[in-house]
Amino acid sequence: MARTALFEWEGREYDHNPKSADWYWALGIIAVAGMVAAALFGNYLFALLIGIATAALALHAAKEPPLHRFRLVERGIVIGEELHPFERMTSFSVLEDIEDELPPLISIKTESWLSPHLVIPLEGVDADAIYAYFLQHVDEDEHRHTFVDLVAAWLGF
Repeated sequence: MARTALFEWEGREYDHNPKSADWYWALGIIAVAGMVAAALFGNYLFALLIGIATAALALHAAKEPPLHRFRLVERGIVIGEELHPFERMTSFSVLEDIEDELPPLISIKTESWLSPHLVIPLEGVDADAIYAYFLQHVDEDEHRHTFVDLVAAWLGF
């Protein structure tokens, strides 16, 4: 089924900030300290969990995010090949940087339990036109950064 795109653009899920060797050393030291503390208290499973989580965090920090293709169609927004219909969206908000250094983002809250919050960069596309089209189909609401967003920004992600 072909879907005619009203708008089409590409973007990355997040900006990649390369980590220094010191960042990885700090991560390793904190992880080893946590694993030793967990082992001293006899909680070996928790020590193993800390090790696995540290490895996953280090791998995620090292990789560059993939480039996604976004298409705004009549029924919703397509990310890659997955359609997110307007009917499943509860609200949206366009987030803009005050200093105008970063591209605007569209924040979409959905009813889906697999992807309840979508944040899509609007770089290389008319953000005002996207906003106007979304306003016709979805309620606008104020969206704030979640605790997870703030922790990720603090860690440099």
